[in-house]
Amino acid sequence: MDGGSVSKLYVILEITGKFKIKCELKRHLSPSLVGTINRSLPVTGTIHKLGTSGVYVESHIESGGERTRKEFKKGDIAFLSVGHAFCFFHKDTKVGKDLIPIGKILDNPEDLLKTESGDEVSIYCDIG
Repeated sequence: MDGGSVSKLYVILEITGKFKIKCELKRHLSPSLVGTINRSLPVTGTIHKLGTSGVYVESHIESGGERTRKEFKKGDIAFLSVGHAFCFFHKDTKVGKDLIPIGKILDNPEDLLKTESGDEVSIYCDIG
């Protein structure tokens, strides 16, 4: 099942019962990790707040720390290797841990402000 092109993987972040956000994972940012994510989808879990700058979703995906950084822009998607978590940012931020940049939110990142800790979430390939 292919959710995108050779260079991009299109996924949906669905907050159960609330809304869906279209996202794009970019293979050139972290080829190994995006490939692992593609083979591991769907991922389900719960939303957790990432301070005041975004949200994260824990997963079962394990990855090393390729091309990490600590500064992210509004709409960026990153992965925390240590916590096996997807991080979605709704504002520019600096974080204390090294995160792997993996993509961008294609819809309005500020929709994440409507989420609450504990909301059920699913991340899956956008095949439509």
